[in-house]
Amino acid sequence: MGTKDNIVLIGMPGAGKSTVGVVLAKVLGCRFLDSDLVIQEETGRLLHEIISEDGVDGFLEIENDVNSRIETSRSIIATGGSVVYGEQAMRHLKEIGTVVYLELSCEEIRKRLGDLRKRGVALKEGQTLEALYAERVPLYEKYADVTLCCGGKRMRQIVSELSAVFQPEEE
Repeated sequence: MGTKDNIVLIGMPGAGKSTVGVVLAKVLGCRFLDSDLVIQEETGRLLHEIISEDGVDGFLEIENDVNSRIETSRSIIATGGSVVYGEQAMRHLKEIGTVVYLELSCEEIRKRLGDLRKRGVALKEGQTLEALYAERVPLYEKYADVTLCCGGKRMRQIVSELSAVFQPEEE
């Protein structure tokens, strides 16, 4: 344990964590792990089903628990946007990897996202995307080892910039 050879992607829903993660894993020759899929596998339910059945707080508890038990090496880990609410999970993820915040403006997130509830976004009753964004950004910034501004960039460029950070002598 304690090897920090993973890359952990954090950021708002729609920031591209899963998409970038899959491609980055191919480029770097790593495994890819999507923690939302691990949650769905462990619970046998889709994220939005967990949220509607257990509430946002119930979902966050499950997410914190599952993420705090991830054991993998040489992997790109794409997390759910709400993982930063779980202190235990974030402490564990920082122990096993380098945390990368994929930063996007609230406007760009809005353009990329469809129905927030169908995507399994942990929104409190009556909470807007803007309020969620304002609440989460300080947490992403707090936990990030590396922040990558993704605004106006194509996926190829984002992957190229990240691979340069994690494989600086090659290209």
